Amino acid sequence: MRNKMDSARDARDDCFAFDGKRLLHHEALGILKDRLPTIADKEQIPLSQATGRTLAEQITSNANVPSYDNSAVDGYAFNFEDYQKQDGEFPVSDRIAAGETSLANLQQGTAIRIFTGAKIPDGADTVAMQEDCTASADGGSPGQDRVLIPTGLKRGANLRKAGEDLKMGEAIASAGSILRPQELAAIASIGIDQIRVYAKLRVALVSSGDEIIRPGTHIHSGQVYDSNHFLLLGLLNRLNVKVTDLGILPDDAKAVDETLSQAARDHDVILTTGGASLGEEDHLIATLDKLGTRHMWQLAIKPGRPMSFGQIGNSFVFGLPGNPVAVFVCFLLYARPSLLRLGGSDWVEPQRYPVPAGFDLPSKKPDRREFWRGWLETQEDGSVRAMKFSRDGSALVSGLREATGLLEIAEDVQSVQKGDLLSFIPFTEFGID
Repeated sequence: MRNKMDSARDARDDCFAFDGKRLLHHEALGILKDRLPTIADKEQIPLSQATGRTLAEQITSNANVPSYDNSAVDGYAFNFEDYQKQDGEFPVSDRIAAGETSLANLQQGTAIRIFTGAKIPDGADTVAMQEDCTASADGGSPGQDRVLIPTGLKRGANLRKAGEDLKMGEAIASAGSILRPQELAAIASIGIDQIRVYAKLRVALVSSGDEIIRPGTHIHSGQVYDSNHFLLLGLLNRLNVKVTDLGILPDDAKAVDETLSQAARDHDVILTTGGASLGEEDHLIATLDKLGTRHMWQLAIKPGRPMSFGQIGNSFVFGLPGNPVAVFVCFLLYARPSLLRLGGSDWVEPQRYPVPAGFDLPSKKPDRREFWRGWLETQEDGSVRAMKFSRDGSALVSGLREATGLLEIAEDVQSVQKGDLLSFIPFTEFGID
């Protein structure tokens, strides 16, 4: 049987040899999809802890849900043929509450007072809502005379059939699914309280640069606070990962070498920000080349050109740019789906929605794909238009705060006019509310 180490070696041996040409967006995705295996182990956990976890095996219903015909309302159960013969007037012969296990059969020509969720007695096939009925005295309970059921009901009204929700043998969730409360409810409805999921990936988070400091420290001229760490930590906390904060690496080749070497031994994934070029003070790419293998580097996108991906031993390394907008975009487009794949999930492309542009852009450089911060606005006539953040700087976190999604502009587009259809990707496609 193939194990995690075999899979990681395969990805390394089949690596993409960077030749200096900037990769197009679809080429970068192709490399990631082709070379990233599932490496996460499996574990058994209580269903109560499974929200958001990745299912490791298909779950199939072991029973019909509901397991018996039951009433969808409080009311009166009766036989439809009797209803047609008796003009809707019945003596009330019994009373059945939800949870009762010993039930009398329906006497011919009578109705039974019944409550929501209670099992339908043998002989009954239709239920009338109590609000629509006229009962004698205190509501037609046993010992009272009669109940008048309105005309116009159809056979089977207000009745939940056995297996109506789930049938025995029906698949509830497949391996690789990220479990939502909806799936947990379905799994609970068949009595399962323990499930197998993929274990959380171990992710090392690393910032780099002598100018970077953490909030809470006195800042000097020429320094900047490490906003990228908190941006990525917030994004990672929405995934099935355990994050180790390795702090901020100085612009020192030896320190970078030692930190990445140790991180690769202890983690499934290393996620870095900054130091992604080959300047004299940028050591991450050079260290990746020295210690491992670089699969890709330099993308024909904006923002995020210096995004990189490689391996050190059996640990996968994602080198994100230094500017926060580029970090955000590259994480959503490349790192996030990669982490999901490594953690056992399916690779799912975010849904694009075609929306007319509500602005003009006279020119755009060709041969690169751009991702603009944007949102949707409803016009006076009720139509919806896509709007773009006015400034393009990849250091401007304000644009991320204003935006509710990304506008994806293809390589061959060189200008945008009002009314042109643009692809809008809501942040909700990436699990961001």
